Amino acid sequence: MPLSRLTVLHDGTLPSNLERIEELADVRLATAAELPATLAGAEILLAWDFLTPALAAAWDSADRLRWVHTASAGVDNVLIPPMVDSDVALTNSRGVFDGAIAEYVLGLMLMFAKDTMGTWRRQTRREWEHRDTERLAGRTALVVGVGPIGRAIARLLGAAGVRVSGAGRTARSGDPDFGDVAASSDLTELVTGADYVVLVAPLTKETRGMIDASVLGAMKPSARLINVGRGELVVEPDLVAALRERRIAGAALDVFETEPLPPESPLWELPEVFVSPHMSADTVGWRDALAELFLDNLRRWRADEPLRNLVDKTVGYVRDG
Repeated sequence: MPLSRLTVLHDGTLPSNLERIEELADVRLATAAELPATLAGAEILLAWDFLTPALAAAWDSADRLRWVHTASAGVDNVLIPPMVDSDVALTNSRGVFDGAIAEYVLGLMLMFAKDTMGTWRRQTRREWEHRDTERLAGRTALVVGVGPIGRAIARLLGAAGVRVSGAGRTARSGDPDFGDVAASSDLTELVTGADYVVLVAPLTKETRGMIDASVLGAMKPSARLINVGRGELVVEPDLVAALRERRIAGAALDVFETEPLPPESPLWELPEVFVSPHMSADTVGWRDALAELFLDNLRRWRADEPLRNLVDKTVGYVRDG
């Protein structure tokens, strides 16, 4: 079987198993600027640099493209309209990040409950001030996004004694991890009883800007928002206003509308806001796991077997089952 032409879109870092990939495909490397020229003639695109929107500018060069794989769980940067309308298959890296993000969310919630930021601020001032802190057990968390990452979060929080509910694209009952799943279109009502609102939903036209002034205004003044999904799920000016006016108690944000977060953003200095640089999923060995997942799919491609993590392009994520 002749080797398929494969373009690897990269930002300077490459898959650790590139030599093994090259045994199964005719590999061409491309940065975002080089993609239009390199995509011509390629049957497969590995979006190793998953943060760049370069595919939109290069799409007209995709004359033989049959499969795109992105080294991320989110597919918003590659799910451009002509891609949706095409017969090009799309796969993602679902399954690699579930446990890591769940641990990160638990850590953030413990940080808030135990006032870790307050302790650190007092330490920098050499202030000894005893305070009572909160328990996580018995608190409520609404997880918005009930895919594998949301489920991993629900299981870990449940083990810590948190009462977890879920919101997804459609309402349903009998879910093994959430019980009853509510429709995320009803967020304004759903957030009213939550101590923590955790965002892990994919970015789609329905979820973009889903956390706006009305949802933030419905949250309890003692509630905290945690976003480890996509920055565009939140209307940032509305969040800044809610935090400034203390309409919610705090936010932990790992993703933002613009990344890196601009130095002039007020989110850097608002009290009770924790900013991290899109790292909730990234644990030691994560790139190797991404590379091995793609290699497995490439072997499936050559054997004409079903691909793992095939994305339903009409909704923007892998459908369960």
